[in-house]
Amino acid sequence: MTDAPIDFDAMFAALCSEVGFCLHEKGQKRVIEALPKGLDAAVKAVLAAEGVDEPNAPGDLKKAVRDCLKAHVQPG
Repeated sequence: MTDAPIDFDAMFAALCSEVGFCLHEKGQKRVIEALPKGLDAAVKAVLAAEGVDEPNAPGDLKKAVRDCLKAHVQPG
């Protein structure tokens, strides 16, 4: 993604406040492990951690999660 270190605390705080997904420690770990595979994998990990059926999740929800993650993992 990027060479700059990711502030995971800020990323998960934003995910909680902006999208309403306040992940537990195990869910956060899954997202962190998925990030090297790309944003789509990380979005799937977020949704799985929240118990959301990813294939049936609304597109707006997936986009909100993706945009939130992207804001924290890519320089901008």
